[in-house]
Amino acid sequence: MSVFDSLIDQDATVSILKTAVAAAKNSVDESQDMTHAWLFTGPPGSGRSNAALAFAAALLCPNSGCNNCIDCRTALRGVHADVELIKTEGLSIKIDEIRDLITRSSWAPSVAQYRVVVIEDADRLTESAANALLKAIEEPGLRTVWLLCAPTLSDVLPTIRSRTRNLTLRTPSIKAVTKLLESELIPTQTAELAARASQGHIGRARYLALNSDARTQRTDILKLPLTITDIASAFRSAQLLVDAAKREAETDAEKRNEIETATLKEAWGQQGTRVVQGGAKALKELEKEQKSRQTRMVRDYLDRALLDIATFYRDTLLVQSGFSPTGALINGDMEREINIVASGTTAETSLRKLEAIMKTRYDLSRNAAPLLAMEALMVQLR
Repeated sequence: MSVFDSLIDQDATVSILKTAVAAAKNSVDESQDMTHAWLFTGPPGSGRSNAALAFAAALLCPNSGCNNCIDCRTALRGVHADVELIKTEGLSIKIDEIRDLITRSSWAPSVAQYRVVVIEDADRLTESAANALLKAIEEPGLRTVWLLCAPTLSDVLPTIRSRTRNLTLRTPSIKAVTKLLESELIPTQTAELAARASQGHIGRARYLALNSDARTQRTDILKLPLTITDIASAFRSAQLLVDAAKREAETDAEKRNEIETATLKEAWGQQGTRVVQGGAKALKELEKEQKSRQTRMVRDYLDRALLDIATFYRDTLLVQSGFSPTGALINGDMEREINIVASGTTAETSLRKLEAIMKTRYDLSRNAAPLLAMEALMVQLR
């Protein structure tokens, strides 16, 4: 057993990380195999955060990542004494968080050989936060290792890229994800359907495989553009998607917000409906974070929906090109609808719609108003 066993279809990356761990264990000074700053990139679901945590565990483990000891188990969960795990559910990572992190990163290791800092969403650093982080990476502590994660190299500052070693993870193959789901006792047909629908995103595949409602909801989203016949129906479709995104975000956030608020009030010594001095400010900060998180959840839901719709037009384009071997369709369960659309439109039209979907995804990532962005897209998909 090894901490790297959880990295599916990433043999090249695992080999590099194991070599780095061996170099770290055998040498006090840095070598070409081991350095103090790493940047893990890869598409969503490729496992870049898992890779960073597995690497952290292997560096801290006396046995180079046995996956059995207390160091491995706590490091993989991000609760090891010598692991600083930073991840955000909001829209950005602020400079104050990074300043506090830099202070903690300078501490000497408590129980292990290294102090490892893992930043899961380095692409969400504000410009000032990224500049503060850059200085820390330029002047690293003797026993501090920085592990940053981002979707692509272009998502982080060029100056940070130049001071880190990049490892790019690949999208796991459908076959590998299917095999993983089957090992978790999921029926083969369901496992393959989920693996194809998720396009190698392991977390998404597992969620679809275990949740029949999620699979039904995905099918409904795929069929939504097929109901658009005029401007009015385009606007209705956009409203349906945005409303669904808000409902899901509210449902997921409501119970969590209540628990967080109750815990904070208890920590500040709530007396009836009042909290001690200073507690009101802390509650306002928490409410601000919760609102930011909910905004991001809405955008994440819409982004998933757009990716699902994009797979429909990808399949349509594949049929229109005349190249559609058995098993090539992502949405094989909608082959009839795909063939109908493919025969009634041109490849150029399908390509334009795919480009429109990708542009809308980009606009949403740049804080475009969700409803306006979705309305503009649905009109184009009409």
